[in-house]
Amino acid sequence: MKEVVRWRSERLEREVTLARWGVVGQPVLLFPTAGGDAEEIERFHMIDVLEPLLRAGKIKIYSCDSAAGKALLSREGSARHQMYLQNQFHQYVKHEVVPAIRRDCQSPDIEIWAAGASIGAFHSVAMVCRFPDLFSKACAMSGTYDIRRFYDARPNEFSEEFYVSSPLHFVPTLGGRHLEVLRTRYILMPSGEGRAEDISESFAMATVLGRAQVRNHVQSWGRDWHHDWVTWRKMLPQVMTEWTS
Repeated sequence: MKEVVRWRSERLEREVTLARWGVVGQPVLLFPTAGGDAEEIERFHMIDVLEPLLRAGKIKIYSCDSAAGKALLSREGSARHQMYLQNQFHQYVKHEVVPAIRRDCQSPDIEIWAAGASIGAFHSVAMVCRFPDLFSKACAMSGTYDIRRFYDARPNEFSEEFYVSSPLHFVPTLGGRHLEVLRTRYILMPSGEGRAEDISESFAMATVLGRAQVRNHVQSWGRDWHHDWVTWRKMLPQVMTEWTS
């Protein structure tokens, strides 16, 4: 059921990994947290809780290394370099990961769902908003969307590479056909309100999406759910079950 492929990404200039679980079903690209790798979701038992959906042929799960997040956490190069990698990571997903998923699904135009938690939620929202012709839905759990605080940079040092990859900042600039397609997509942002959660991040993202008339919903799970894999292992199977019913 599991397959792992590796190659050297020309956009990221490093070895990358793409893992897949499942045989048939709706393809879902599940982004790791922060600097996690493609198999993080297996180690944290997300694949275990999604097993009934995988076995039923409802979904196929894919995951890739969080190369940009790893560079940011490890302070690889300068802040500007890290911002460059952030944009390149999204380009790698568009030009390398999506074609690989479509080949694996034997469908040259199949639409993909994006999902992720924390920084993975950031990337899942970015995928739908940047590439609505490729991604049709996002399940963005416990999202962190204003990630400027993670960079060692002053306010005037944020580059165009950063702004074009940050949905909080680029969505208000969209128009034309891109925005028309995006308005047919859907972004769900479930979040707890317990330890280390900040649902205000999701509401801020929802405000930006709402002003652009992009369909979205913030779903509060309350104070008993924390910023933790226990929460996300409960959230994602529930959402995927609803979306595939």
